[in-house]
Amino acid sequence: MSALFSPTSIGPLTLANRIVIAPMCQYSADDGNATDWHMMHLGQLAASGAGLLIIEATAVEAIGRITADDLGLYSDANQEALAKVLAGIRRFAPIPIAVQLAHAGRKASSEVPWAGGQQVPPGQPRGWDTVAPSAVPHNASEVPPLALDEAGLARVKAAFVQAARRAHALGIDAIELHGAHGYLLHQFLSPISNQRTDAYGGSLENRMRFPLEVFDAVRAAVPATMAVGLRLSASDWVDGGWDVEQSVVFGQALKARGCDFIHVSSGGVSSQQKIPLSPGYQVAFAERIKQDCGMPTIAVGLITEAQHAEAIVANGQADMVGVARAVLFNPRWPWQVAAELGAQVQAPPQYWRSQPREYKDLFIGARIGQR
Repeated sequence: MSALFSPTSIGPLTLANRIVIAPMCQYSADDGNATDWHMMHLGQLAASGAGLLIIEATAVEAIGRITADDLGLYSDANQEALAKVLAGIRRFAPIPIAVQLAHAGRKASSEVPWAGGQQVPPGQPRGWDTVAPSAVPHNASEVPPLALDEAGLARVKAAFVQAARRAHALGIDAIELHGAHGYLLHQFLSPISNQRTDAYGGSLENRMRFPLEVFDAVRAAVPATMAVGLRLSASDWVDGGWDVEQSVVFGQALKARGCDFIHVSSGGVSSQQKIPLSPGYQVAFAERIKQDCGMPTIAVGLITEAQHAEAIVANGQADMVGVARAVLFNPRWPWQVAAELGAQVQAPPQYWRSQPREYKDLFIGARIGQR
């Protein structure tokens, strides 16, 4: 039996298999509102046969968007637009759905990737003032962010809480807080971006304080029936930055607070990062955090082959495997992997007749007849 296609759970949520579609920004929203693109895009991924679909980084306030085209969940209009998309998907695909709640901090006010991805200065169309733990820009050539004061910290925390409540009202199954890739919560964790001298900066305990306060507030804002986890960059890949040892301490603090899962990535806080890319280059981080923190763990990063994904779960390196670009290229990647591993996968009955003859038992419950 395939380990990758065995069931698992994250807190109260049961997953049919261990494949997680990681959140991938689409930069296709209208004032934070989901559009027809999201209906098409998420509809494809919902029919993929994966165990969990995580909706892209979804801003908790307008200035927390990476770009002016980012998805948001900070207004009634945002909530209504996403409700329409979710209703369309759920008519045909029963996959559990999570949303990644995010704030880009100093990496906000950027252009979309296919237009260069550079910062858009405040005062220009599609640009605004950004906020961060400290007035330190991501790149020296950028306009520095505004350091969050006490009122700003309270506002951001409240924005996460309100977005979490909106997610629950939408019937979303889980929340993933975005604490990775150089965005706001990660900016508080890393000494590269956090140069505060108050209770939120300096020591590891202080740098963890605001992300943990946000987690506590979100966890308290939604019922225990809704899973809450966090995505973490386990290393900045920069000397003197955030690293796996600090990640373990942070993960243990999250575990003690009732965190249901941790999604382990890396990098993003500094342009000086040096990442040695190779298949599964972040899996060792996930393995360490799973071992030392003891909560359901998702490994991600250039995992594209069936046997590799199977081995990660079978060998206990992680509980789940996150897939992103591979499933963008091939939205039926879980079907292909199930076929290669001799496993079964859920598929909409409209697609049952696509089942190759050599894989007659690939689709769960498939009955194919023709008059």
